[in-house]
Amino acid sequence: MGIFSFFKKQDKETLDKGLQKTKESVFSKITRAIAGKSTIDDDVLDNLEQILVEADVGVDTTLKIVERIQERVSKDKYLGTNELNRLLQEEIVTLLKENTLGERSLSFSSELSNKPYVILVVGVNGVGKTTTIGKLAYNFKNAGKKVVLGAADTFRAAAIDQLKVWADRTGVEIVSQNMGADPASVAFDTLKSAISKQADVVIIDTAGRLHNKVGLMNELGKIRKVLQKLDATAPQEVLLVLDASTGQNAIEQAKQFTAATEVNALALTKLDGTAKGGVVIGISDMFKIPVRYIGLGEKAEDLQIFNREAFVETLFEDAKL
Repeated sequence: MGIFSFFKKQDKETLDKGLQKTKESVFSKITRAIAGKSTIDDDVLDNLEQILVEADVGVDTTLKIVERIQERVSKDKYLGTNELNRLLQEEIVTLLKENTLGERSLSFSSELSNKPYVILVVGVNGVGKTTTIGKLAYNFKNAGKKVVLGAADTFRAAAIDQLKVWADRTGVEIVSQNMGADPASVAFDTLKSAISKQADVVIIDTAGRLHNKVGLMNELGKIRKVLQKLDATAPQEVLLVLDASTGQNAIEQAKQFTAATEVNALALTKLDGTAKGGVVIGISDMFKIPVRYIGLGEKAEDLQIFNREAFVETLFEDAKL
């Protein structure tokens, strides 16, 4: 099956199961929209536009996709509704390919660009940020990498405690201080410890509050500054975690965080619990930031490094178009 030669069978099954609600919702609607039609006419395109918007692909991104399909149909008069599946796949993959900055290969065991590779994790409370950090730690460690966690969300004792639970569960080191400590101090100590112990990956949690933009910029800017005292290129990844099931709220959070700090990677969680999987496409296109990880279930193995071709191929698999 082409792209899936890179995937383990378990990863393919997880991806398929995790996208099931989106697949069922989108394709049942598309099937009804083209019933009785043999050509891709204005009615089909109008219906397709509505379906993609309802799947939280986003208005601007949907218009791009529909316009590109319309251009191809106008050039090739022989394209019919039976080819709509293929056209959609190709145009969505093309959009996702435009956001490949810093894209990583398909394995947690792949060589990283820096040692230690520092991931600074941002996002509001409730999106699955700490859980995502724990799953990242598990997967990197399982791939043979030495991981150190930093509990720099010092505004909530629960955040520190939750991260400690994940550290114990995955068997990785954690650096923490008491609630109310300076987050930048925790980040500095984390990276210093990781360097001394020759760790491969450092994952640093940050406060999950949506402060005003100035406060957020100052706090994250201070963390970045102290990290760069130890490594001028750190952090290599500023990862924004978003809850895919919130649709437009996720987009609004992305606007606020990308305006406040230099986000260069996205993680979309809870895709298995929503029919709004199209938000992955819309957010990537809107913010020109690559989606790096997707969450497809509760288990640590259900967090995958995002691969656009596998995602789109799975999304359109078994479609009766």
